[in-house]
Amino acid sequence: MWPTTRSSSPRRWRRRSRWTSSRPICSTSTARCWRTGSPRFVLSELGHADKLHNMPNNKALSGLCDGMVKAWDIYAKPKAVILFIIEDVSYNICDQRFHEFYIRETYPHIKVLRRTLTEVHREGKLGLGKELLLGNQEVAVIYFRAGYEPGHYHSQAEWDARYLMETSLAIKCPSIHYHLAGTKKVQQALAQPAVLERFINDPEEIKAVGKIFTGLYSLDDNEAGNASYEMALRTPERFVLKPQREGGGNNVYGVDIPDALKRMSRVERSAWILMDLIHPPLTKGYMVRPGGDMPPQIVDMVSELGIFGVVIGDAEHIVHNYQAGHMLRTKLSTANEGGVAAGLGALDSPYLIDSDDDDEEN
Repeated sequence: MWPTTRSSSPRRWRRRSRWTSSRPICSTSTARCWRTGSPRFVLSELGHADKLHNMPNNKALSGLCDGMVKAWDIYAKPKAVILFIIEDVSYNICDQRFHEFYIRETYPHIKVLRRTLTEVHREGKLGLGKELLLGNQEVAVIYFRAGYEPGHYHSQAEWDARYLMETSLAIKCPSIHYHLAGTKKVQQALAQPAVLERFINDPEEIKAVGKIFTGLYSLDDNEAGNASYEMALRTPERFVLKPQREGGGNNVYGVDIPDALKRMSRVERSAWILMDLIHPPLTKGYMVRPGGDMPPQIVDMVSELGIFGVVIGDAEHIVHNYQAGHMLRTKLSTANEGGVAAGLGALDSPYLIDSDDDDEEN
């Protein structure tokens, strides 16, 4: 997805400034290493306040936190808390604290707790009505910042903690359904022919959703998976090989794919998916890093825009459904990986211009 406006003339986007570090400790929100107003502040400090109208407002921090509070309101227990599930060592600590501090500052009557899966197993239990209790505190909302990969489950205790939370009345963010929908294997399954028809009735909606899919191929030990395997060996430069991992640094690209696949058993390769390699448009910009060239060199870059959303509801009724901000990640065009948490990409800000204005500048 790319930035759009309501202008009658087509608009293109490009970046004017950026800030990053050599090892950013943030990965999925523009609210993470800095507050979302910081890029606008930098532009003003550089004497370009007249250009602020070209930067779309980004209220990811308030949008996401307000969503959690809306869920807390629905739970309707004034003394209940919001629980953040965190890793044993949290490298995204600044981001998590921004969310926690926003809730505590804006809604001082709501308490936020931070617990690991191990601590939930040790402290947690279900009440008589299946409410989740940590000690004597009832949990209204669970915000998962851990539990997304097998490495977060050190033993059966952590799996038991997850099961305890999933069977409780607490509202989960994300729900297990959305959590699974975000996994690569489920995305691959959803991209199969005729699968969307199971979930969407309108043919035009099916067509529109299908257009955002790129090629996703199973590597299971069956006829289709074996065909994908052979296709990857023949033309590896067309693909990227992805495991079920987050944060960057785990994918296999192009000519490295054949050797990686040949080292896997048929069972092991079924945990991976094969995806068409996407070729986004190139833009020019700067990467500012400690120890880098000063002034920095203009380089070719590619970006990925993600849109945050809040949806609250059940199988029968959607209570809230709205856009809650965006995140733009940028990397060198020559880099395969772009994970911010892995230090391979940078948080960025879209800058929207009319194509006519761009022609005049060039």
